[in-house]
Order: sequence, then C-alpha cells, then structure tokens
Amino acid sequence: MKQLVLDIRPDAPPTLDNFVSGANAELVATLALLAGQATATQLPSRHLYLWGAPGSGRSHLLRATVALAREDGRPTHLLNAADIDDALPDTPGALVAIDDIGHLGERPGTEAQIALFNAFNRARGNGQSLLLAGPCAPLGLKLREDLRTRIGQSLIYEVQPLDDASRAAILLALADRRGLRLADEVVDFLLRHGRRELSSLLAVLDALDAASLERKRPITVPLLREMMQQGLAI
Repeated sequence: MKQLVLDIRPDAPPTLDNFVSGANAELVATLALLAGQATATQLPSRHLYLWGAPGSGRSHLLRATVALAREDGRPTHLLNAADIDDALPDTPGALVAIDDIGHLGERPGTEAQIALFNAFNRARGNGQSLLLAGPCAPLGLKLREDLRTRIGQSLIYEVQPLDDASRAAILLALADRRGLRLADEVVDFLLRHGRRELSSLLAVLDALDAASLERKRPITVPLLREMMQQGLAI
C-alpha cells in the first residue's frame, strides 16, 4: 500500500471574520471597537482581558485584533508574556497585545509584572490600549496583587467554547465549500474520539481532503482509520 503523505495546508491568517464566534459575538464586536484608536474611546475601559481554556481561540483573537488595528492605521505591538523583560513599548496611541500573561507569574523576579503595571498607569496619558489574554479569570492569576487589581478593572471576557453542533456545522460547511462529501458518521467519529479544538479538526479535514484525492476514495470512517494507522493524530 502506498504510504500516504499528509499535506496539511497552513491556516488562513487570523481575522475577526474567520473566528467562529458562537456565543462570543459580544466579545468579537468589542474587540473590533478596541482595535480602532477612535472607537476604543467608546468602551467603558480602554483595556480588555480575555481568558479561556487552551484551544478556545485566545491567540487567534489577539492576532486578529492586532491585524485589524494595523489596517486602521493604529500602532500595534504583539508580545508573548514569556518575552517581556523590564519594560513595555510606550508608543503613543498603540494597541499593546500580550498573550499568555499567566507566564508572568512563573518567572523569577517581578520585573515583567512591574512593566505591565507601569503600562497600565501610563496608558491614560499616552492613549494606549492593553489587550491581554490568559488561562483563567483575574482572581486565579498568580501575579502581584496590584497588577491583578489593574487587570480586574479592565473589560473581562471568558472565551466560550464551541458546542458540538457548531463544530459539526463548521466542518460540514467547509467540506461543502471544497466540494467534499463529509459523511455524518465521520463527523461523529471525530467529535467522539478526536481533539475538540477547531484548529485540530480543520487540520484533519485538510488531511482527509488530500487522502481522498490521492486515493480516489470517498471520505469515510474506514479511510480515516487507515490514516490514523499511518500516523494521523486526531
């Protein structure tokens, strides 16, 4: 039997439009306002903290909001908390997005935490907005109390996970767009036995698409099982 080469296509650049919002419509609309230097002033706070489980789309939302802000002509900085030292950019009017701020509490010393605290303090004067993402609600962050207080005064959203009906609808819609017939039993198998993150499900769909073309076979559970035996992780 010919060894299958899995050709998994790169994800499209993250945007707010290609984020499947589900129960997160209000969060997506708020991020669109936050991205604009003028529209951000319409919000109750110029800062926003979003949190959710791994795979919920936190990083997608940060990158998408930064991209939208750049399109609007707003200065932006996209950082990971693990890379922050003792200072953050003080670019006037910038959107400063920081992912995985829970990592700030795992590092020796508090210089990075102080840098974020100082960024909150000077934001009123320099017109910056802070967009932060983490793994849990502010009270659960293992950070300095004064920093947790600042984060808690931001707009706070929990990224709500998609339900199985939404995941199934997305997979079926994307398959239909590609001209693929994706049987219901294949979707049911993936949702019962596979990882539930949308990015993982879409990667499997890419692999199924490639295998179906290469082998000239319909997408079925037996085909999926063969691919799993050859190394496809679902």
